[in-house]
Amino acid sequence: MAELARVRVWADALIRLHLDHTLWTFDFDNAKRRAGLCNYTEHRISVSRYLAARYEDDDIHQILLHEVAHALAGSEAGHGRQWQRIAADIGYVGSRLHHGETADELAPWVGTCPNGHTVYRHRKPVRRSSCAQCSRRFTPEHEIAWVRREIPRQERLVG
Repeated sequence: MAELARVRVWADALIRLHLDHTLWTFDFDNAKRRAGLCNYTEHRISVSRYLAARYEDDDIHQILLHEVAHALAGSEAGHGRQWQRIAADIGYVGSRLHHGETADELAPWVGTCPNGHTVYRHRKPVRRSSCAQCSRRFTPEHEIAWVRREIPRQERLVG
């Protein structure tokens, strides 16, 4: 598990190495599903404090490299060839999307299908949905029943 203070040191070092450190900054954010973000408007790279606290050091380093590559490639590059080339040049070896664990224990909405599959949402579901594991299309016989759960404040706070 990565220590948040150490993640900040790594991020600041990568920004100094690859970006204009008088322009770009690093911070933690409260994302529960995405690992990192490159904000071009505010010139800020951020990492989810929730996910950083549960990932291994190498995973966090790759997330930081991924976001620095976005900053270097520019907002128009997306995950295209230019971003891929830059990412590889600075040592990024991951895929273009985060496939790691998310903070499901912090999701206030928990859904269960009739077959017992569980689905988590961080926002209130606004329309009926059915279990993707049971059916590729909406089917009432696989409809998810949603329950709101309270997450104590102390569990929501990290770092």
